[in-house]
Amino acid sequence: MAVLKVKFTKTKRDKLAQILWILNWVSVLSGIILFSLGLFLKIEIKKRNEVMAKGDVNSVPNMLISVGVIACIINFLGGKICYDCSDANKFSRWKLVMLPYIVCTFCFTFCILVGALMCYTMRNELEESLYLGLRDAIKFYKDTDIPGRCFLKKTVDMLQIRFQCCGNNGFRDWFEIQWVSVRYLNMASKEVLDRLKSNVDGKFLVDGVPFSCCNPSSPRPCIQYQLTNNSAHYNYDFLTEELNIWVKGCREALLDYYTAIMRSIGIAALLIWLFELSVLIGVRYLQTAMKNVLLLGDLEGESDGWLLENSFVETAKYNISIIKNLGKANQISTVSGMNDPNIDVQNTNCGKNNITTKSIPAA
Repeated sequence: MAVLKVKFTKTKRDKLAQILWILNWVSVLSGIILFSLGLFLKIEIKKRNEVMAKGDVNSVPNMLISVGVIACIINFLGGKICYDCSDANKFSRWKLVMLPYIVCTFCFTFCILVGALMCYTMRNELEESLYLGLRDAIKFYKDTDIPGRCFLKKTVDMLQIRFQCCGNNGFRDWFEIQWVSVRYLNMASKEVLDRLKSNVDGKFLVDGVPFSCCNPSSPRPCIQYQLTNNSAHYNYDFLTEELNIWVKGCREALLDYYTAIMRSIGIAALLIWLFELSVLIGVRYLQTAMKNVLLLGDLEGESDGWLLENSFVETAKYNISIIKNLGKANQISTVSGMNDPNIDVQNTNCGKNNITTKSIPAA
């Protein structure tokens, strides 16, 4: 029994073909939107590429870009097919193409759904990439004289100013690394030498942060050095006073930023998927209705259209049987006891049963 069968008149078929022709051109625009969203996300990720570890963070934008290009191609072809389907004579040349086209379009719409869902599942990979990338960027913050790392100080400073954050997990990350270059340390100073000797690794560690961690909205001048020393500043209590530096870590700030972008892109991709799915359903109805018109032979009469010719269970069983039988054609069974399939073929009796065999004379 056909699933969701609908009866179409000649007028309804023509209107359906015209509507689908317009919707396919709208779908071309939706493909351009998907492409643009993927390109935008890729550019935004590339902007912070210096503070991200190499990973699969580009899988989502690459998926959206690919799906967007395929959408433009498929829907452009679909518009041409639907336009010709208003004429039964023109439809005959597309008759064999329609079903493969619908199958390919179904796979394509499934890819859109996967891309939309990936926007919501990418957070863990992105968080790990940011954690590792920011850790290395902060670690090499002081290496302003080393080729390949000299740009990291500016990158980290601009990042902390732009996103109002400090450190990887927080401002205390700066307490655990030497972020001041040796060239700016006075090696003749006893205080500097004592700090270098007091550390096992010989690093110059201070309870301070770079200037880019300062909050310009604070009414008090920025306290970026000796943050945990109450006696170093007038009327200052580290434990109770609100610090005038950014408290949020840059990993959290960047993760919130990209999560908001991907959430918006995911919603847009889901809406496009629903739209493409509705167009696909319409094309399926048009294909089955036009096919039945040709079978009936009455181009002006009514015809039935449906989503599936049989029930879901029967269709699933049929497709599973096709998959199972793939590659089994023309195979000869080697199971013991099996007879040759040609043995049971009856031979034609063209004469007497008993035929005397003549002996061959000796040479």
